[in-house]
Amino acid sequence: MRINKYSGMKSPFLTQEHEMIRQTVRDFAEKEISPLAYQLDKDEEFSIDLVKRMGEMGLFGMCIPQKYGGQGLDYQSFIIAIEEIARVDSSQAGTLSVHNSLGIGPIYNFGTEQQKEKYLPDLCRGNYVWAFALTEPNAGSDSRNSSTKANLKDDSWTINGSKTFITNGNTSITRGVTLQAVTGINEGKKTFSTIIVEQGTEGFTAETIHDKMMWRGTNTAQLFFNDCKVPKENILGPQGEGSKIMLQSLDAGKLGVAAIGVGLAQGAYEMALQYAKSRKQFGKSISNHQAISFKLADMHMKIELARTMLYKACWLKDNQQKFSLEATIAKLYSSEVAKEVADEAVQIHGGYGLIKEYPIERFFRDQRMLQIGEGTSEIQRVIIAKHLGCYIK
Repeated sequence: MRINKYSGMKSPFLTQEHEMIRQTVRDFAEKEISPLAYQLDKDEEFSIDLVKRMGEMGLFGMCIPQKYGGQGLDYQSFIIAIEEIARVDSSQAGTLSVHNSLGIGPIYNFGTEQQKEKYLPDLCRGNYVWAFALTEPNAGSDSRNSSTKANLKDDSWTINGSKTFITNGNTSITRGVTLQAVTGINEGKKTFSTIIVEQGTEGFTAETIHDKMMWRGTNTAQLFFNDCKVPKENILGPQGEGSKIMLQSLDAGKLGVAAIGVGLAQGAYEMALQYAKSRKQFGKSISNHQAISFKLADMHMKIELARTMLYKACWLKDNQQKFSLEATIAKLYSSEVAKEVADEAVQIHGGYGLIKEYPIERFFRDQRMLQIGEGTSEIQRVIIAKHLGCYIK
């Protein structure tokens, strides 16, 4: 049993190696990312240089075996890395999380040996990023309402449709995308498959979405497929198993979003605590006023609880146990905690929390993504209720 350096409390989930990873990534985030975060947010710029630096550190493909260019670490290590980067900048944490859990993950978990050898080494090194395309203009929470179609004829798939809100979808280092498409009808119901489409394929175009409120340092895109043809062997996993592949991938992705929530909340809390100790009103630091000290106590408590739930879900995943329910709870609770902590942190900063000179303003905007991305908070509650045996139409 090792020491969690955040609180001095013992954690049954962490080893000395985990803490070494935490400190290494924290040092990198503070030295390399923090000085750039304000400007990248202001300019709405995706930083290829930071992607390359994260790749050099081995942060891409952390859980992928070394034979494919990864680090061969457990999922807990990856989650700690996301958490530490989100403590400084959610945009870079978002790029890292999506690329690993939803980009690399499905290729490793469901790809053929040929697909793994072709794509994983470069993706693990950070030479390229990969996108995961599920959401459509009329298919968000209701993923089965997808209308993008892929028809198999001879030796190729012909894809028509569009996707939206796709992270990493339109950068100069985007290698490709894994998309869900309708590939058949079974007993009157759509069947789906997942298909790999490489950047540059004829009929595949992408447009970056601008003027976002949050995660302005990530790339978010709309994808369009107009008679886009890809080889038959570009299918990922068995035909008709697309929904299963997507949903299993999203379970892992929820842990990444939860880690961003915990990391963002930790960063916001630390800023609020530092400000409260330095700001004096009525002859003493505002941290010594009960109204403020109770806010800080509640923030600390909620973060510790969110982190513990997240680490439990990671432990289950790393030990090949079912973790879907725990991932859902962790994603939902961490997202809500990030919202509450960021809001209270702004309140503690007062007027200063409302101007861009103080990073807490960016944290307040960035947290809003967490209750929507990877499944809304409402959908997470539906999933939890179904696990409890509640039937919801």
